[in-house]
Amino acid sequence: MKILVLNCGSSSLKYQLINMETEEVLASGKYERIGEEEAFITHKVNGKKYEIKNPAYNHVDAIKFTLEQLTNPKYKVVDSLDEIEAIGHRLVHGGEKIKESVVITDEVIKVLEDCKELAPLHNPACVLGINACREVMPGKKMVGVFDTAFHQSIPKERYIYPIPYEYYEKYGIRKYGFHGTSHMFVSRRLAEIENKDIKDMKIVTCHLGQGSSICAIDGGKSVDTSMGLTPLGGIPMVTRSGDLDPSILTFIMKKENLTPDEMENILNKKSGVMGISGLAPDFRVIESASNEGDEKAKIAMDNFKYSVAGYIAKYAAAMNGIDYIIFTGGVGENQINIRKGICEKLEFMGVEIDENLNNMRGEEKEISKPTSKVKVFVVPTNEELMIAKETERLI
Repeated sequence: MKILVLNCGSSSLKYQLINMETEEVLASGKYERIGEEEAFITHKVNGKKYEIKNPAYNHVDAIKFTLEQLTNPKYKVVDSLDEIEAIGHRLVHGGEKIKESVVITDEVIKVLEDCKELAPLHNPACVLGINACREVMPGKKMVGVFDTAFHQSIPKERYIYPIPYEYYEKYGIRKYGFHGTSHMFVSRRLAEIENKDIKDMKIVTCHLGQGSSICAIDGGKSVDTSMGLTPLGGIPMVTRSGDLDPSILTFIMKKENLTPDEMENILNKKSGVMGISGLAPDFRVIESASNEGDEKAKIAMDNFKYSVAGYIAKYAAAMNGIDYIIFTGGVGENQINIRKGICEKLEFMGVEIDENLNNMRGEEKEISKPTSKVKVFVVPTNEELMIAKETERLI
């Protein structure tokens, strides 16, 4: 079975075509600047990368051209689109109405539209992608895998906010959590690596990247996570603030005469480790500057590591102990000193990292000492494969 996995953004389209019998990625790529004359696609197949400029004024144009590359004689991976049996969509916010992966129907699309205020950058783009697929490949089976679904097992006392309950009842304001597909994949993969039943494991997964979140997984189920109503909450990220004293927002808005949209833009795009350091929005740049003695960069990195370690310790309380810590995501998989710095702050819990084992990037590997009371692993995430597996299961 071949499954096409799509991740639609407002002006982008990421894709992978996966052969489920071997779990081999036959082709992958990204369409960027959709809606513009300068749109282009980066298409990867057989270890080679092709960048093709091609105007795509909407998602229909982008998906049509993407599918043409899959059958292009120059580097075709299928003889006919009929070989693609289903499409798996990465969807972001299903609110409280969708608690698991689902076959996409008109009702599912309505839920996405109803939840667009909770994910204004993501849900409208998801709907565009689904409708484009319906137009280009009518009748093709489609499955939606939601970022929020994995976290539906969080107990109510942990997802409810201490504000008037009426706002939860009227607007659904609560913690939803994100990166669920990634947290689910790496925790299940760890159970395979350790040859254990995930129901007997207490795991904290750290998805660290441009966006970052921490998740407490007890018995294979999410019991708490750092992101909240939106992907802005939790630990500081590259440009996102993470958790703040709420009065900071109203204080700055009054002092600077800012609108809610302007304040939201600052919190999402001008804060985090970039906001503290004043440098480019790239962990590698900021960490390098920190190592060279830049004071603000050092403060930014220490603030990030302290916050991550704090959440891990908090989740030890949530689960009455931790067996495993997993690092994943672009930063978690590749930033050696960040992993080391976080683990050093957890020595009081018996976490002992092996510096030689930790001295690697992007490998699936245990990085803790044999004497460590908590095992620490790096497990590269594969959200696309998780989406494909869920699609295969449901169809």
